[in-house]
Amino acid sequence: MELHALDLYIKSLIKEAGHLIRNSLATELVIEAKSNANDLVTNMDKEIEQFFISRIRRDFPGHRVFGEEGFGDVIENLDGTVWILDPIDGTMNFIHQKSNFAISLGIYENGIGKLGYIYDVVNDNLYHAVNGEGAYCNDERLLPLKETSLDKSIVGINATWVTPNRYIRHEDSIRLIQDVRGTRSYGSAALELAYLATGRIDAYLSMRLSPWDIAGGMVIAKEVGAIATNFKDEPANLLKQDSFIAANPSVHSKILTEYIHVK
Repeated sequence: MELHALDLYIKSLIKEAGHLIRNSLATELVIEAKSNANDLVTNMDKEIEQFFISRIRRDFPGHRVFGEEGFGDVIENLDGTVWILDPIDGTMNFIHQKSNFAISLGIYENGIGKLGYIYDVVNDNLYHAVNGEGAYCNDERLLPLKETSLDKSIVGINATWVTPNRYIRHEDSIRLIQDVRGTRSYGSAALELAYLATGRIDAYLSMRLSPWDIAGGMVIAKEVGAIATNFKDEPANLLKQDSFIAANPSVHSKILTEYIHVK
């Protein structure tokens, strides 16, 4: 299928999945813990991933699926066409707030991000991009990121990373939050990337994210000029969990070189 036809197909699929999620908000969720008591999954996470996979298997049997809940394929490389999916990014928000969560989806061809989607289900805002053709929120094209400085920047960072941890020197994170204009934490990597792409925040960083957290958002953010890497300034990892920073290009390198020191 041609890229623009695939784009239309995916938008319809995402809106249908969003309708299913909104309908579930009035029902009682089945909640389980995964790796720890705060790593949660619901019946809807599983059902939405299976919904996507059933359609992909039917309509694109040659494509592979890399999904958070494990119903897709075992992905050890990005050869061919790979759908990288988080059916509900921000599950804790979904459970506790009934808001601030999103469907996140990136379509990659031989490792190149071709299509990206973040669907803010409750607010019915679809952030999307086609590689090389700009990024949009619904039908409104997003403007390229404007040059800024760190002291005028708002940075997305979880409070965990400014407390003692085994990943980075937290003293440097404390300096970062002291030197920027402000910090925010939304509890959904996908929404943080959408807010970066719209200029609501100027950088987003986390010590530990999975490919499905960032795959869709990276395509969108790159279309407005953002830079996305791991903390070693290497290409963001789309095969396994890794550190991650996406930022306005005028502050990306400064944050990495002056404030991030990996243990």
